Amino acid sequence: MPPKPVPFREVRRKLIAAGFAQVGQKGSHIKFAKTTDAGTRTIIVPKHREVAGGTLKSALRQGGIDPDDFDAL
Repeated sequence: MPPKPVPFREVRRKLIAAGFAQVGQKGSHIKFAKTTDAGTRTIIVPKHREVAGGTLKSALRQGGIDPDDFDAL
């Protein structure tokens, strides 16, 4: 069963809590970035009312964030 959709406002709040900053936007897609010792991690998230579960799962994988850690934020 795919993950449940999450409101964009909650996704943004949790990404900022995880140390990401909003660095750009192109159309309805927001770019978040975080600099680490290993380099810069970038996540692109669509600014929709709700972010689809599969889309969020892929974004978290790009950002190196464990889904359980994301839920705890």
